[in-house]
Amino acid sequence: MRTGNPVLQEKTFQGLFAEGERMTMNGTIAKSGLLLLLIVVTGSFTWHRFLDAAAGGNLAQAVAAVSPFLWGGLIAGFVLAMVTAFAPRWAGITAPLYAIAEGFALGGLSAMMELRYAGTVLQAVMLTLAVLAVMLTLYRTGIIKVTDRFRTGVVAATGGIALLYLVDIGLRAFTHIQIPFIHESGALGIGFSLLVVGLAALNLTLDFDLIDRGATQGAPKYMEWYGAFALMVTLVWLYLEILRLLSKARR
Repeated sequence: MRTGNPVLQEKTFQGLFAEGERMTMNGTIAKSGLLLLLIVVTGSFTWHRFLDAAAGGNLAQAVAAVSPFLWGGLIAGFVLAMVTAFAPRWAGITAPLYAIAEGFALGGLSAMMELRYAGTVLQAVMLTLAVLAVMLTLYRTGIIKVTDRFRTGVVAATGGIALLYLVDIGLRAFTHIQIPFIHESGALGIGFSLLVVGLAALNLTLDFDLIDRGATQGAPKYMEWYGAFALMVTLVWLYLEILRLLSKARR
C-alpha cells in the first residue's frame, strides 16, 4: 500500500478501527468536493483583488495587493499540511483551513498567469476537474487496476520528479542556473510537462486505491477528511502542472 502522495502513506490507516461510523469512499469524495469549493471561494478573492488592481496599469501595485495573501496562504498551507499529516484526527478542522489557505495562494498565482496568458486559468481548472473525473471513473470501473508493479513504478517516477525539482530549485537559488527543459517552451519542455501531468494523474489512482483500502479496513469516519485533504495535495500539484503546460504552449 504505497502512494506517491507524501501525506497518504501505507501507515496512514494502520491500527485504525472504527467503533461507530466508518470511512467510505463516497464520503471522502464528497468532502473533497467541499474542499475544492473552499479553494475556489478564497481563490476568487485574491483573483479579483489582483486583476482589479492591475486594471489601472500598475502591475507592481497589483502584486503588492495580493502578496500578503499569496505568501501567507503558502506558509499557512504548509504548516496546516504538516499538522494534518501528523494529527489526522484534527483533519476535520485543519483540512478546510488548508483549502482556504491554498485558495488564497492559488488565486494570486492564477491571476498573475491570467494577466500574462489570458484564458489559461479557466482551461487549467476545467482540465484538472476533467482529469479527476476521468481517473476516478477509470479506477471505479476497474479499467485501471492498481497492482504492486503499477504502484511501485508510479512512486519511483514521482520521487524522481520531486528530486529533479529540488535540484532545479537549488541550482536557481545558488548558481542562477536552471534545468532548461523544466522551464523552456520548446518541444522538450512541453513533452516534459505532459509527462509530469500524466504522472500526477496516475497518482490520483493511487490515492483512490489507498482510500478505498482504508474504507475496507474499517477506518473511522474522521479519516474521510484526511483522505480528502490528501487528494487536494495531488489535485493542487496537477493543477499547477497543467497551468505550467498551458503557459509553455502559449509561449
